[in-house]
Amino acid sequence: MRRVVITGIGALTPIGNTYPEYVEGLKNGVSGAGIITKFDASQFRTQFACEVKNFKAEDFIHRRDARRMDAFSHFAMVVAEEAMNHSGLDVDKIDSDRAGVIWGSGIGGFETIEHDIEEAAVRTGVPAYSPFLIPKLIADIAPGLISIKYGFRGANFTTVSACASSTNSISSAYDYIMLDRADVMITGGSEASVTKAGIGSFGSMKALSARNDDPQSASRPFDKDRDGFVLGEGGGCLVLEELEHAKARGANIIAEIVGVGSTADAYHMTAPHPDGLGARNVMKMAIRDAKLNPSDIDYVNVHGTSTPLGDIAETKAIGQVFGDHAYNLNISSTKSMTGHLLGAAGAVEAIASLAAIQHNFIPPTINHHTNDPEIDGKLNLTLNVAQERKINTVISNTFGFGGHNASIVLKRFES
Repeated sequence: MRRVVITGIGALTPIGNTYPEYVEGLKNGVSGAGIITKFDASQFRTQFACEVKNFKAEDFIHRRDARRMDAFSHFAMVVAEEAMNHSGLDVDKIDSDRAGVIWGSGIGGFETIEHDIEEAAVRTGVPAYSPFLIPKLIADIAPGLISIKYGFRGANFTTVSACASSTNSISSAYDYIMLDRADVMITGGSEASVTKAGIGSFGSMKALSARNDDPQSASRPFDKDRDGFVLGEGGGCLVLEELEHAKARGANIIAEIVGVGSTADAYHMTAPHPDGLGARNVMKMAIRDAKLNPSDIDYVNVHGTSTPLGDIAETKAIGQVFGDHAYNLNISSTKSMTGHLLGAAGAVEAIASLAAIQHNFIPPTINHHTNDPEIDGKLNLTLNVAQERKINTVISNTFGFGGHNASIVLKRFES
């Protein structure tokens, strides 16, 4: 039976611009939220977000090429490069026909859509569109660009399932290796939705927190006074390899993917099933796919967006899946620190889960002040401070508008 291992990681997040920086941010419970600097947000209901900081695409990508890409592709290229460097993979020594790229993005080139259509076409009154409009905005351009850079000629596409997008991309990449259609896959996701349209549209849905007086504590999953999520941006990348392929080249194996799952709520366009039905089913599916029992899981990195309905539904689902073992688990929402990266959330949260396995700690759920009586108070939600614990097996959840649910099970590697 083929096994799928992780040999490279790249991260660009609101609390760290590399994987090591991200790990330190997670350990220290850092909030990435602040007043928006990319544009004047004073006209909006929500005026803050979790932005990537001190980042210039031109520091990593030739200026000419960078101008022909949307920010979500900038993020994708940078995290892919870090992950490939981390993996030590020599592209000249592998079969490029059996190496591919599967990427997740919920929206794609949001910044390009906003600028080229609103600014160039509407405000000027002249329908003069850039010849790069389509290549910049389409969500599948990111894996295309990555494959061009590394010469990977295997499977190449984008998964789009709202906030579950990059978890589904990782799951698909895992499947390609398991089914012997590839030996190496670059996978993950990126999103760049901190734009006027992003803040304005999610704000009009009342989906965003409006704590403009205290942005850093606005993302507060499980807290009684949570009032919505904080929009984030960035990306995360994993290099996946078939185990024997990785061993043959002497790769440093970080961890193993052992199970994946994907389900639908079939309930509502934006709201979760109130009893966590889809979330329950997807966790059960992923654990079953891993050939494990619920009692084998040590940590659940939850979707945990800080929305009134979502956090309750997910904790109900955890209770249904794990029973009494739910009280032995560590549970945490790293969105309390990074905000919600939409289609990139699954990738950066899978990376947080890998950090827990690598470094034996549980990232905290920060900004907790008041218990919610509708959430089981006996659950260990890893509140406010990271906890030391040896972690062998993690399940990471992501759920998206449209009722999309995706989970992956990550395990400490044992030869």
